[in-house]
Amino acid sequence: MSTDSDKTGGTLIAYGAPTVEPRSRHRSLWGYLFMPLVLTSILLVLYLVVQSRELTAGEASRLNADELLGNTWDQIKLTVVSTVLVLAIAIPVGILLTRPFARSITPPAIAVFNIGQAIPSIGLIVLLAIIWNIGFWPVVVALVAYTVLPVLRNTMVGLRQVDASVIEAARGMGMTKRAVLTRIELPLAVPIIMAGLRTALTINVGTATLGALVGAGTLGEPIVAGIVQNRQLILVVGAILVAVLALLVDYLAAIAEEQLRPRGL
Repeated sequence: MSTDSDKTGGTLIAYGAPTVEPRSRHRSLWGYLFMPLVLTSILLVLYLVVQSRELTAGEASRLNADELLGNTWDQIKLTVVSTVLVLAIAIPVGILLTRPFARSITPPAIAVFNIGQAIPSIGLIVLLAIIWNIGFWPVVVALVAYTVLPVLRNTMVGLRQVDASVIEAARGMGMTKRAVLTRIELPLAVPIIMAGLRTALTINVGTATLGALVGAGTLGEPIVAGIVQNRQLILVVGAILVAVLALLVDYLAAIAEEQLRPRGL
């Protein structure tokens, strides 16, 4: 994990930032197929186990395809919407805080964004549901508050690690500040920004499960039902589906990171 020292005295940590040697842009065919095959095998085994059991009425109502697909779709919607909002907030703010004129406000700004992670996720979701409403959007707001920091920090670290001589050379060639940012700094910062995004996505998938507590659906519903009804099969199915979804999202994010990595990195 790499770090970037803040000129004001603090230290910014890059969440999940790669520290290995530069890798090939493309995986082998087996590299692309391995994770999907593993996840498909897990789902197949899970399906066969459920099919081999004589389900009670309560289990049958929870472990049918329509119910589980609906819960999975709820979880995906929460993850996608919250992650898009995280990117819309974290990347522009991260760019702003790395500009020389904003150096004095960086520590208090980081402290504000750190509040979301300081509050337990379940407490934040329940609090927003009480003071606002139950359902989709309170969970989205809680997820954004909880995961904006990794992307913000990694954006700042990625931009600050760009060699100053490269920036000076670009400026010497007549490039404007905006052109340097969009054509030099951001492309070189992509690997570290994507590492932060992968962290945020994984957190969002797992934390979105808590949306079941405030009426947002998600795969937390079978988990909660399994606990309340003392039905281990329902609980295990819900937990495995959450794990599979998290691994799938991380796999897709890893492929996106490889494809977006600038040539030569």
